[in-house]
Amino acid sequence: MDDVEATWQSWLSGLAPSKRAAAESLRTQFEALGAADTPEWARSEIEENQPQLARFVLLRSLWRGAIDGWAGPGALEQVAAARRLLDAGADKDDLVLLARAVAYEAVFATVDELDCGGDVNVSGVDVGWVVMESGEDGSSTGRPLSGLHEDLLTMDPSGRDGTDLWE
Repeated sequence: MDDVEATWQSWLSGLAPSKRAAAESLRTQFEALGAADTPEWARSEIEENQPQLARFVLLRSLWRGAIDGWAGPGALEQVAAARRLLDAGADKDDLVLLARAVAYEAVFATVDELDCGGDVNVSGVDVGWVVMESGEDGSSTGRPLSGLHEDLLTMDPSGRDGTDLWE
């Protein structure tokens, strides 16, 4: 048994049976999703009551759809300006990289704004927002998904933490 597994087992042994079952279930779910450091994700959710699984699923979904979706067959060609650039001889790989980098910046700006909870440039307006975890039935669990911008790069499914976007 390696150190990570020994630490995990030691931590589990100190939990009440219901929390132990929840932690094991979370770890299994994170592993099924291909997450790295699954014990840490599960432990954070249990100890800190942070909706880490929901954060992981949301951020990974944004990578796969909004960012990496541009690398899919025909995605770039759906944009008229990209078709014109391709027809003019532009390198498709460079255009895909550009589209992915711009998409990353847009996603980052969006989750950063969501994390702020309100427009910091507007005063005298008593409105804001919060992103909340929901259960399977769609009802709120009451646990906010905060700090989304902090982990966006780490959710890159390629494991490169977005480094290829700026090459």
